[in-house]
Amino acid sequence: MTTQIQAADTLHEWQESAKYWKKHSATIHSMFAPLTRALIEDAGIKTGDLVLDVAGGAGEPSLTIAGVVGPTGSVMCTDAVEEMVVAAQREAHERGIENIDFRQCTADSLPFSNDSFDVVVSRLGAMFFPDPLDALREMLRVTKPGGTLTFAVWHKSELNPYSYLVTRVVSRYVPVPAADPDAPDAFRFADAGKLAAILKRAGATDISERIFRFQIEAPISVEEFWTMRSEVSETLREKLKRLTEEQSLRVAQEVKDNVRPFSSDNGMSFPAEMIIVRGRKTI
Repeated sequence: MTTQIQAADTLHEWQESAKYWKKHSATIHSMFAPLTRALIEDAGIKTGDLVLDVAGGAGEPSLTIAGVVGPTGSVMCTDAVEEMVVAAQREAHERGIENIDFRQCTADSLPFSNDSFDVVVSRLGAMFFPDPLDALREMLRVTKPGGTLTFAVWHKSELNPYSYLVTRVVSRYVPVPAADPDAPDAFRFADAGKLAAILKRAGATDISERIFRFQIEAPISVEEFWTMRSEVSETLREKLKRLTEEQSLRVAQEVKDNVRPFSSDNGMSFPAEMIIVRGRKTI
C-alpha cells in the first residue's frame, strides 16, 4: 500500500472516530493523565515555553500543557482531522483557556516558520504518521535550535491488558491478517529503539528512550469500559460490524468477563507500559 493511500485511510478512520473521542474525552483524559505528566516532565516543559503539540486529537495533552507554560507561554495544538480540532477548541473555550491556538494540519506539512517552538511533543500520535521520517524532519524544522522533541508511544500489546484483553477476544471471531510492521498502527513503535532510530535519521541529537509504567485508570464500570473501547477504535468498530448480533453480544460479554478483575468500586485500573523517546535539535 502506498503512503498516500495509507494517509487517506488513516485520515478517514480518525474522522469517523472523532465524535467518539469527544464523547469519551473525560474518560480518556483520566486514563492517560499520568502519561501526559511524564511527557511534560521528559520534554522539560516550563513556564513561558512555546509548545507545539502534533496530533493533539481532542485536546490532550495540549490543554494540560497550557496550564504548565502559563500566560507567558503558549501552546499550538494541531491535528490532521478537522473534527478533532473543533472538539479541542470547544473544550478550551469551555475551560476558559486562552494561551492556546489550534490548526488543522498534518505532521509532515506544518504551516509554521523554521525555529518557531521551544518544545515539540506528540502523545500517542507518531504511530499513525503515514511517513514518520518526513514528519519528524518537519517537526525538527519548526523546533528552535537547542529545543526538544518528545514522543510517547505504546510499548508491546502483550504488556498492556487495556489492549490485549479486547483484541484476543475479538480475534477469535474475526480473522486478523498478518500486520505490516511499518503500517500505521497503535503498536507500530512498540519495539525498543525503533522510533529512536527514525528520530536519529531525521537529524535529532541527544536521543534518549525510557519505558514508562503506570496505571490506566478511570472511574467507569465494566460496561462503560466496553462502550468506550468499542466506540473510539475505528478498527474495532469495523470488526464488530462483521459479526452477527449473537456474536457481538458474546464478544461484549467475554470482554467484560476478562476485564472484570481490573475493576473495583473506584472504577477500572490496568497496568500499562509506554515508550517515551526524546531528542534535541542541534544548536
